Amino acid sequence: MAEAAVQSREANAAAPERELTDGFHLVIDALKLNGIETVYGVPGIPITDLGRMAQAAGIRVLSFRHEQNAGYAAAIAGFLTKKPGVCLTVSAPGFLNGLTALAHATTNCFPMILISGSSEREIVDLQQGDYEEMDQLAIAKPLCKAAFRVLHAQDIGIGLARAIRAAVSGRPGGVYLDLPAKLFGQAMDAEAGQKSLVKVIDPAPAQLPAPDAVKRALDVLKSAKRPLIILGKGAAYAQADDAIRAFVERSGVPFLPMSMAKGLLPDTHPQCAGAARSTVLKDSDVVLLIGARLNWLLSHGKGKAWGDAPKKFIQIDIEPKEMDSNVEIAAPVVGDIGSCVSALLNAMGGSWPAPPADWVKTVTSKREENIAKMAPRLMNNNSPMDYHGALGVLRTIVKERPDAILVNEGANTLDLARGVIDIYQPRKRLDVGTWGVMGIGMGYAIGAAVETGKPVLAVEGDSAFGFSGMEIETVCRYKLPVCVVIFNNDGIYRGTDVNSAGSDPATTVFIKGARYDKMIEAFGGVGVNATSPDELKRAVNAAMDSGQPTLINAVIDPAAGSESGRIGNLNPKSAVRKK
Repeated sequence: MAEAAVQSREANAAAPERELTDGFHLVIDALKLNGIETVYGVPGIPITDLGRMAQAAGIRVLSFRHEQNAGYAAAIAGFLTKKPGVCLTVSAPGFLNGLTALAHATTNCFPMILISGSSEREIVDLQQGDYEEMDQLAIAKPLCKAAFRVLHAQDIGIGLARAIRAAVSGRPGGVYLDLPAKLFGQAMDAEAGQKSLVKVIDPAPAQLPAPDAVKRALDVLKSAKRPLIILGKGAAYAQADDAIRAFVERSGVPFLPMSMAKGLLPDTHPQCAGAARSTVLKDSDVVLLIGARLNWLLSHGKGKAWGDAPKKFIQIDIEPKEMDSNVEIAAPVVGDIGSCVSALLNAMGGSWPAPPADWVKTVTSKREENIAKMAPRLMNNNSPMDYHGALGVLRTIVKERPDAILVNEGANTLDLARGVIDIYQPRKRLDVGTWGVMGIGMGYAIGAAVETGKPVLAVEGDSAFGFSGMEIETVCRYKLPVCVVIFNNDGIYRGTDVNSAGSDPATTVFIKGARYDKMIEAFGGVGVNATSPDELKRAVNAAMDSGQPTLINAVIDPAAGSESGRIGNLNPKSAVRKK
């Protein structure tokens, strides 16, 4: 027996030492295996070294000043690429900061994965007071499409694979992946670790529509006297641009693009009814929704905005439960948008009846009338500027630079820009989306610049900019081609409100004459103060030509603007008048 023990020890000594790996490396290897090349986040305990090591391994890691903005960058990355954008945060407070962006991604159907470090389960479950202790998985679940926790290093590959598939399959959305701190240091055999990784195959397979559904939809569309097509951001996300354009043009039907669907066909296209929105919503009799939901942005498909004319709805959506969510859908077409539109196009055959000429003429006349009415307002050179004079300049710049990406948020700044600035290419307008949330601006701008390599023009209200303004340091640090234009009218909606009850400023008023352009100069960027449309035009063109991080303080008349822009009706009024 002693001799056998000696032989065993000698054999072990002669055997080469087996290579080990750990949770850090397995997370990084799993990301790389699945083509995830960029991570957005904020470093800190317990994920500081994960970020360092990911960067060393060739993943681009962009560090932000606030997790919410990193999350918005990841969300818009998902929209632009159809791959899940990844946001990496610390535990508890950092996780909560990122959670707003995750919920936003889910609501807007953007594929995104929020990865957060967390406290150990055995301490959290007994509520023993660990550093930043929080049951993050339980908190995340109601606000995202799926949530997973990985406790063992050998499950990292499966955990990330499940997160990727959940984020992009069916209706895309946000996914939470919980990685307790202890997981990163877990060691295992390197060969076994590599075998445990999973490369996700076909995570978002085509979902073909039923032939009967396609026929039914075309029959309803063909029966229309006043048809309308509404394109939503789901149509833009699908990247089925050629099929959508071919279908719209073949049908001859007027189309209305929702804000992030602008550019699927140019806003100057003869069938575009964007400038006749009220008319086409009110008077249409058959409405085909492509990647658009009948939520509050479309007045839920009913009420005053839709007029009294009876309507039939055709809806294309990958989610069957979306049908009949607000009104009866006469012809539901369930499947991915690319497959559904291609099926409709193929089933139209060699000839398709043009929509009634009187309807097309009505829409065209109203569009041209409204465009002509707006034109003089966009050509003024007032100082201080009003919204229309400033937007008229930006409208021309975007026309001359159709490849640039427009990011837009605010109240009046958002609402008016949506109608004034024409977009010519798909996925070139990014804005607040379904929730109308403030603060997406700098995260979106950074994500868009990183993912596309295109110049970005971020048009911000002064209030909206305040939510994410510190990220201009991030823009400068990574030398991104982002030009930020702040419409500065000294307040929220307007800068003229007065507090009649005391010496404090009114709740909607900011510092008069603030110079936001000075902020970016502190970080080495270019700051410009523009007081007229001519000055604004010169400054934006110079910024777009140079590609340097630039912030332009566009001075807007404090009296310009209206409360809440076009959604002031959603702001309840007091029923009691104080004497």
